[in-house]
Formats: sequence, structure tokens, C-alpha cells
Amino acid sequence: MSYFFTSESVSEGHPDKVADQISDAILDEFLRLDPESKVACESFCSTGMVIVMGEVKSDAYVDIQKTVRDTIRKIGYTKAEYMFDASSCGVLSALHEQSEDINRGVERADLDNQGAGDQGMMFGYACRETEDYMPLALYLSHRLLRILADIRHNEPELMSYLRPDAKSQFTIEYDAQTRRPLRVHTIVLSTQHDEFDTDEKMQETIYHDVENILIPRLKASLPAETAALLKDFTLRVNPTGRFVIGGPHGDTGLTGRKIIVDTYGGRGAHGGGAFSGKDASKVDRSAAYAARYIAKNLVAAGVAGECLVQLAYAIGVAEPVSVFVDTYGTGVIPDGEIALKVRELFDLRPAAIIRKFGLKNPIFLPTASYGHMGRTPYREKVIVKGQEKEVQFFGWELLDSVPAIKEKFAL
Repeated sequence: MSYFFTSESVSEGHPDKVADQISDAILDEFLRLDPESKVACESFCSTGMVIVMGEVKSDAYVDIQKTVRDTIRKIGYTKAEYMFDASSCGVLSALHEQSEDINRGVERADLDNQGAGDQGMMFGYACRETEDYMPLALYLSHRLLRILADIRHNEPELMSYLRPDAKSQFTIEYDAQTRRPLRVHTIVLSTQHDEFDTDEKMQETIYHDVENILIPRLKASLPAETAALLKDFTLRVNPTGRFVIGGPHGDTGLTGRKIIVDTYGGRGAHGGGAFSGKDASKVDRSAAYAARYIAKNLVAAGVAGECLVQLAYAIGVAEPVSVFVDTYGTGVIPDGEIALKVRELFDLRPAAIIRKFGLKNPIFLPTASYGHMGRTPYREKVIVKGQEKEVQFFGWELLDSVPAIKEKFAL
């Protein structure tokens, strides 16, 4: 017997992702000028319009108009015919001061015991399906769209009709007994495009290019074992037959409406809190990163073949109220014992998480498209308070706790 599981991704030009990127770009600009900034920034974009809303506590002044337009321009909305253009869209800002009632629970004289910025539960997940310890369906969905975006930005002559909005979806067939992927069953790609002379010409051209340019590039980018799963699949390209109207003109975009794309594609679990536009005092973001880091390092160390970690917090309280681990029967010891060792190994107070991953640095815009998890960590120089410094991006994807875990678990 076999079963099927499906995940989707969306491109940087999808309206919800446009909103996410605007929110994280604004957050980064506040952190670049004042690393102590507290930001909760939501964005709303529609035909010819962006509205930025939220709460901020900061000594910095950020040019919201410029930040919004630069972000939209980088994505590729640069033509009036898109009905959403970086140079001409309206930009309204409704940012205001953070509530003192929230701030009093976050900022403390003892910085290490800074309270959580809200209550709630956050999840992290990891498995052995891919080299990045991510679920295969989401991993492939992200990768296909990143290749499509690379063509649009860097080799436009190959698929000259591409517009910024796109969605992908992969269905994977699994062996029911081993829970291992057997093959890719279905690939769905919907990509926004220019007008064609006829719908027939459009469908023929785009399908041909996806089949003969995009899919081969995807296969070439994958490890051999994963590439071998792309066989005998059903390919559906622009199933409605036409996708000219797209982006914020085709569908209103809101920050935080793609939280499953941002995490694990429906595998594991999600606590419900969005990430983009929030500084790291909000455990919706920082604790979700910490939970992913713990789950990934546990799997990489051999504690389990698959792992879900839940952290839960009370607003204004530093220590988590609970730590939960589920290894789906793959753990080397009972899950409750793993959770106890996790509490002993990792400092899960918000201040410690922020310090561990450098979350007061302007590192968040790259997270706002193609997933917050499963990304390749890297270091890069940025300007903070007028000074150049090298900072870590995607630090929660590092495997630097594997030795300590192996020692703790005697592996």
C-alpha cells in the first residue's frame, strides 16, 4: 500500500509574499538603525496600493516609502501594466507606538530574563527525507520556484513572458509501511505571464518551457537519490489556461497568510503565529526558529529519524511553560526523556535564543520568501548603526549542537 502527501510554495511575487517581504524589509531597516527596536509590522497590498500598519518602539527613523518601493522593485513589479508598480503605487503608513502594557512584560533590568513577547505555542520539525532535513514535497516546491525566479531575474531571454507571481505544488507517493518517498506523483505549476496572441500559443509555449527548461534544471540541482524520484509524474501547468492578471492586482496580499509555506508544508504542526514583520522578542518567531534548530539537530545527531518539538510560553515570562517532543516512534529513548534532556541542553529563554541566533541583526528579509526553514546558513557583512559587521543568516539551520547532543544521549 501507498499514500500521498502534498505541499505547496509560492513565489516572491505572490501577493501574500509581497506583503511579508515589505514587513520584513521595514523590520530590517529599524534593526539596522536601532538593534533594540521592537516591531510588529503588518502590510496589506492591492491594486496600486500598499498600507503598512503596526506597532513600533524604536529610536530609529525609517523611510517607509523608500523601503516599500525598493522591496517591490526588487521583486520585479516595475511595469504599469501589472497594475501594481514600485514607482507609482500608493504607500500609506499607519505605524504607531508599541503598547506600554506589552512592553512592560518584555523589557527587564535583567536582560537575560526578558519576558516572552506573547503567549502561545511554537513548533519545529525535522526529518530525513532531504539533505536539509525538510519534508520532500515542500523542499521540491520551494526549489522549483527559486529556479523559476532565477530565470526571470537573470536569464529572462529563456522565458521572456514571465511575470512575478507563481505557485507550485508537489504530491509525493509514500510507502505506507516504511513511510519513505517512492516517487513524485504530480507537479503543479501556475506562473503569471504576459499576454500571448492566442491562448493555445500561450499554453503550448509555457508547458514546453516548463517541461524542457524548468524541470531539467530542477533535476540537475538535486542529489541523485532525490532526482531519481522525478519519474512518471503528472505535470499540470497553468491549469486554468490563463494567468495574466496576478500579484496584488489579482489577489489582495496580507502579511502572515502563508505560514504553512513558511514552515513545513503541512507536515509536523504549526502554532498559528506568523513570522514576518515581528522582531525576535515575539516568540512566535524566535521560539519557532529555536524549535526547528532543536528538532534538526536531534535528527542529525541520530536521536530520532523524525522529530516534532513544541515550545510554549506565557507573556512576560522568560522560561517556557512546556517543552514537548514527538519522534513518531523513531526515538532512541522515550519522547518524554528526550524532552527532559532538551530542557537541560538548551537555554530557551527569549534573550538566550536571540543571542544564540543573532536576532537583533537585520537578517530577516531573506526569510520572507521560499521558506524560513530548510535554508542554507551563511555569513554576510551588513551595516548596523553605521558600522560594517559580519552577521549570521539562518543560524537556526546550523548543526553545531550535534556533538553536545551525541554526548548527552551517549550516541
